[in-house]
Amino acid sequence: MISIIQAAGWPIAPLILCSIVALALVLERLYQLRTARVAPATLLEEVLSVTRASLPSADVVNKLADSSVLGKVLAAGVRSVIADPRITEESLRQSFESAGRIAVHGLERYLNTLGTIAAAAPLLGLFGTVVGMIEIFGSQAPGGGSNPQLLAHGISVALYNTAFGLMIAVPTLMFYRWFRGRVDESQLLLELAAERMVPHLMRFAVRTTA
Repeated sequence: MISIIQAAGWPIAPLILCSIVALALVLERLYQLRTARVAPATLLEEVLSVTRASLPSADVVNKLADSSVLGKVLAAGVRSVIADPRITEESLRQSFESAGRIAVHGLERYLNTLGTIAAAAPLLGLFGTVVGMIEIFGSQAPGGGSNPQLLAHGISVALYNTAFGLMIAVPTLMFYRWFRGRVDESQLLLELAAERMVPHLMRFAVRTTA
């Protein structure tokens, strides 16, 4: 592997950096976008069950918020009703929407960077190819002779950088698309959960008479 990197020349350095960053981001997103951390399957039903008779205490709400991304959104709605017993349905929905936007922003963390790497890696590989081609043309002596060692190095730089760029871009793009799908799916789950919680929590709101 070391010999391949040496043969690829200095243009391989930014590609190696991109591969390290991409791998770190993929591992981080795989951990953060797990179902258990985003929207546990039974969490909504548990919250509906706990709040069926009365609103929970502050400690319970804090534990709910710390449990997952969905927990933070649901806890925001519960806190709104606790803080303002006369809250209107519109205000409660706005509370859920604000919490949902913050949650989705967190789910999308680093995805732009991952997408940028997927788009830039082939261009960096092309840059290495251009550098290799320059070295190939530079190996041709003015009198018609050539430097075989410089010619071979130029070919190595051109081919290895193109290959490395594609090797980085293809899996990175696949993970980026998959993560985008996960975020969209999670956003839909958050919206559906909030829709179920609004009428459930409004039962505890004090009705005001005109």
